[in-house]
Amino acid sequence: MSVSAQPPLEMLTPPALPPVGSLIGGKRLSGDEALRVSDCFSQQLIVQVPAATREQVALAVRTARAALGRIPPPYERARILRRAAELIDARRANFIDLMVAEAGFTPSDAAGELERAIDTCQLCAEEAKRITGEMVALDGNAGQQHRLGFTLRTPVGVVCAITPFNAPLNSVIHKVGPALAAGNAVLLKPSEHTPLTASLVCEILLEAGLPPDLLALVNGDAAVGAWLLEEQGIDFYSFTGSTRVGRLIQAGAGLRRTQLELGSIACTVVCADADLDHALPRIARATFRKAGQVCTSIQRLYVERAAVAAVTERLRTEALALPAGNPSDAAMRIGPMITEAQARRAQGWINEAVDGKARVECGGDRDGLVLQATILSGVAPGMKVIDQEIFAPVVSILPFEALPEAIDSINATPFGLATGIFTNNLTRALAAARNIRSGGIHINETSSSRVDGMPYGGVKDSGFGREGPRYAIGEMMDEKMITLAAGGGALR
Repeated sequence: MSVSAQPPLEMLTPPALPPVGSLIGGKRLSGDEALRVSDCFSQQLIVQVPAATREQVALAVRTARAALGRIPPPYERARILRRAAELIDARRANFIDLMVAEAGFTPSDAAGELERAIDTCQLCAEEAKRITGEMVALDGNAGQQHRLGFTLRTPVGVVCAITPFNAPLNSVIHKVGPALAAGNAVLLKPSEHTPLTASLVCEILLEAGLPPDLLALVNGDAAVGAWLLEEQGIDFYSFTGSTRVGRLIQAGAGLRRTQLELGSIACTVVCADADLDHALPRIARATFRKAGQVCTSIQRLYVERAAVAAVTERLRTEALALPAGNPSDAAMRIGPMITEAQARRAQGWINEAVDGKARVECGGDRDGLVLQATILSGVAPGMKVIDQEIFAPVVSILPFEALPEAIDSINATPFGLATGIFTNNLTRALAAARNIRSGGIHINETSSSRVDGMPYGGVKDSGFGREGPRYAIGEMMDEKMITLAAGGGALR
């Protein structure tokens, strides 16, 4: 497989751009600094986006807090989110063009992101109408037979959503959608690499009828994130990104609540009894989509010794069939990494592993930001390619003799976001489900098997709290215990 050569810059057609600049109270604002948003593949400038100032961040929080008394009722929130889903669908070509340009997605990856975002928005609309508490059986306690008890769920207040570059549309919907469905106001800070997709989402929500004061967009880098943490008017932080930044957010949030989806060394297990016709296409897709820049992209592929030769050869065939290069070419299946520095880092880790006697089964070469689909074998503990999150289209094959050996190795990592296992043995499947310490275990699917309605989140250094509209809504609400007792008069 060869890496596609970079075309002349004049061949590139910039996407149709949404309004840029921070958005507060329905108004676009300029700033003192500007973010350079470039085509991810060519590095050609697309637009300069004004970054929010410290004063604008404070204004966004004040505006959101002042709007909390004017939250639309649940039925209206559901209508707004349904309409937003329709508008995202209607603007699909614009969204795909933006993601291909600023995130470097291939058209197929961008289309998959868009379809999931529509589903997520629709799920948020449905859940907005189903928010309830529950009855509490007070009369199960002595002397409480004349009391009723139930819980009420109320919005937490102002939610700050900080989203990553690798899901510039669906991750925004997964945070903003549940926050609005629950009746909160939202401040959105997207990745500085992908502000345009997030800006178009905000335009669509306003067009769908969302009151402008309930949604603010603040663009910027780590400095804006730090200012958001300083703002005590924010009640809840939802963040997807690195474990390092997650620790800073948790420390800055203090007693305020957070939902953190953090780093991962995602693992998938292939047992010798697995159906390889079922497993291998899924493994290739989960490893190499979005240039491997997904928290659940397979980094460690544990393969039972008897199946190693077959899995290696078939995965190599799958990888070689994935052309890498300019994502504006619909034939490409692997686009660029988000920056050349990240691509150089990943290639450096590969070279370091090879120096330590690892073998490159395929790939390993890089052209600018584009790294080939890479399969390694013969890796050993201490190599960065398996001991740190690589976040690149690179997978290492680790043979094992018995399943407990693989489970122990998975559990020894500091992370626990998601794990997959392929087996036709029910005993093995249940052993994995019971013994792997991970936020999700997917049997006969990969670590990257996420359905947008399910609870999604990690344990250990992968964070805590859950996404998925129903579950995120629960995170973003307070629960009150209400009791009712007779006022002392006799029943008549």
